[in-house]
Amino acid sequence: MNQTLRRSLSTAVCIALCTVLPMAFHAIPNGGVLFSPMHLPVLLCGIVTAWPFGLLCGISGPLLSFLLTGMPGAPMLPQMMVELGVYGFVSGLMMQLVKTRNSMAKVFTSLVTAMLMGRIAAGAARAFIFARGSYSFPAWVTSYFVSCFPAIVMQLVLIPLVYLALEKSGFLGSEMR
Repeated sequence: MNQTLRRSLSTAVCIALCTVLPMAFHAIPNGGVLFSPMHLPVLLCGIVTAWPFGLLCGISGPLLSFLLTGMPGAPMLPQMMVELGVYGFVSGLMMQLVKTRNSMAKVFTSLVTAMLMGRIAAGAARAFIFARGSYSFPAWVTSYFVSCFPAIVMQLVLIPLVYLALEKSGFLGSEMR
């Protein structure tokens, strides 16, 4: 299978997961906030495909989910598109920029950088555009680090494991690493 087709299909699956995973996690009380299920496929997409595909997934995943399920809610949609767009872009870009033979070091570096940059971008967008004048630093820390701490842990554990499984299966091939 050629590289562009493989990346396109992987992106389509990740965009679909942006709709399916939130429906499953929202069955758990406060599951959307606690586990941030849409973040998983977007971060994975950027890491596995490349930054353009990750960016596409990060922007279109929440939009498609909103159109099909109403999640995220309309007030949260723009800031989630910013956050997840940055996740997909930065995770894919970092996979290109980090030069090491250790794939797990590359994945963790890309993942942590993307998670920080996405949270900073979303907080800035919220403070300066979407909730101008009514958003504080403590509110940002609480909403992007404290209340979603289980999601952060889950992302740092599951995404490297999925990447490792894809690598071992040969799915990634040398052209996608």
